[in-house]
Amino acid sequence: MIRAGIVGGTGYTGVELLRLLIPHPEVEVQVITSRAEAGERVDAHFPNLRGVCDLTYTAPDPQALTKLDVVFFATPHGVAMDSAPELLAQDVRVIDLGADFRLANPEVFAQWYGMAHRAPDVLREARYGLPEYYRETIAQSRLIANPGCYPTAVILGLAPLLEAGLLQQETLVADCKSGVSGAGRTGKVNLIVPEAADSVSAYGVSGHRHRPEIEAILAEISGNTIELQFTPHLMPMIRGIHATLYGRLRQPMSDTNLQAVFAERYAQEPFVDVMPFGSHPATRSVRGANVCRIAVHQPRPGQVVVLSVIDNLVKGAAGQAVQNMNRLFALPETAGLTQIALLP
Repeated sequence: MIRAGIVGGTGYTGVELLRLLIPHPEVEVQVITSRAEAGERVDAHFPNLRGVCDLTYTAPDPQALTKLDVVFFATPHGVAMDSAPELLAQDVRVIDLGADFRLANPEVFAQWYGMAHRAPDVLREARYGLPEYYRETIAQSRLIANPGCYPTAVILGLAPLLEAGLLQQETLVADCKSGVSGAGRTGKVNLIVPEAADSVSAYGVSGHRHRPEIEAILAEISGNTIELQFTPHLMPMIRGIHATLYGRLRQPMSDTNLQAVFAERYAQEPFVDVMPFGSHPATRSVRGANVCRIAVHQPRPGQVVVLSVIDNLVKGAAGQAVQNMNRLFALPETAGLTQIALLP
């Protein structure tokens, strides 16, 4: 049985991790930390866990964490980099759901996250945790950088075409919408119901910290420098990301051949669902499930629109982290992740 710990267990991704790990057939969650809520029962804060979880929050204790097999960090940026070196030295595997290890260049990290990277040696060891494209390197690693939610939806939507050299790199646009849970559980005026309901707003148009992550991974997959316009929007919904991705083909293709690029690339992927050509996937169809649904359109010859939807807390965070853990410990990748999406 894998002994697991969650650092930062009061946020949405932390408790989503717990929801997925409790019924996992090969995992026992032994530690869940919170400085503010130490000593209090987890189910007192998240009543959906009553009857299935008797854990109590504890203050972060490095010694307790070193006795585990894997530690998940569902913490603000800057926390995991301070703890990961000691855990790795004790042969504990680390999966960071924050951004501390997503950007390979520490100078780029400092530019976008406003802090110097305090563990550059460990950063060099980290591997990007998108299983559909880095499955083998994940399995051989000890430190996984779980992708951001927006990057997951955008990369899975654009990578097949870029990998095959079919898109013009200079014409890429990612127009994305996210539910309010993507901003975390901390109270913010712009996220309360009277402010967020009945409204849609863009943010980070001039530069969002997920853009360099998306561009770096797509460049690695395609072998070319990638620049795209990434524009996120806040939507009046709790969960979900909808990425509408625009590009132009280098050479004309039929709709059938365009669809085949995605169908063949993801044919063996348990958590990517390529829908029939011209479909319109909705965020509600992935709510609570570790799946990315993709549909391809060609409105005019050579003009491509890819629609990619995920649950930002599952495939965009906790579910993907569990998928990565399964790879680290040579378990079936689907273990603990076969939940069907919730409707309505």
